[in-house]
Amino acid sequence: MTDNSFWTLPPDRMVRGSMGHCNLTVLLPPFDVDARTFPANDPVRAAEFVASFGTVDEVLEEIGPGSVLDVPYPNTRTDLDIVQAAAWGHVLGISDPALADNGNDTPLLSEARTLRERYPDARIVGRVHFHGGASHTEDIVWLPDGALFHAAGWPGDEPFEVTGDPGAIASALGIAAEKLEELGLDEEDPADIEWADFAALALGRADPWGWRQIQTTAFRVRHTEFATSTMEELYFVG
Repeated sequence: MTDNSFWTLPPDRMVRGSMGHCNLTVLLPPFDVDARTFPANDPVRAAEFVASFGTVDEVLEEIGPGSVLDVPYPNTRTDLDIVQAAAWGHVLGISDPALADNGNDTPLLSEARTLRERYPDARIVGRVHFHGGASHTEDIVWLPDGALFHAAGWPGDEPFEVTGDPGAIASALGIAAEKLEELGLDEEDPADIEWADFAALALGRADPWGWRQIQTTAFRVRHTEFATSTMEELYFVG
């Protein structure tokens, strides 16, 4: 164990692959809001959210504020210890490299299950994309009434597993049929669909992850032993 963490690799070890979007959003009522009107991020509540997250063993340091667009690109092992989180009033958000996977598990779904118990009235939406030779994605939309859509796998290839009915989710959220047609839901193989775009539709105007002016707080954390072990297998070779 090094650096008061569960890592077995040195801090300057170079990361393999790349992390795209890797975020999970908890949207509590009211749902019809515009992210650009969110209250300012509360770093104290953000720290509490991070500390309660299933991949995190302990929050070690508050690094400071930054835009949601400034997700750190992981170059070395130490970069994987940085988590972005925010509490924008009734909306919680987190971006954590430990949510990425290569098909051996479904960490996004696992964390969403825990959040579902804590926030039964929330709309929970997550998007994760990892590229390490090939791309692997995991996307989720979970409504307060229990309706769940989950997609995980290798875009454009097999295996790719889809749970739930995206049409039913879209209908419940009032998403226009033409929006679904643009995604190719009626014609394309599930592995060929950009499910992250469907997740964006589920958040609608409340999607906070595309606006330069929306702030999060960056934290350095010690991930759990299980999350750290998983990241060592995912982000490094040999």
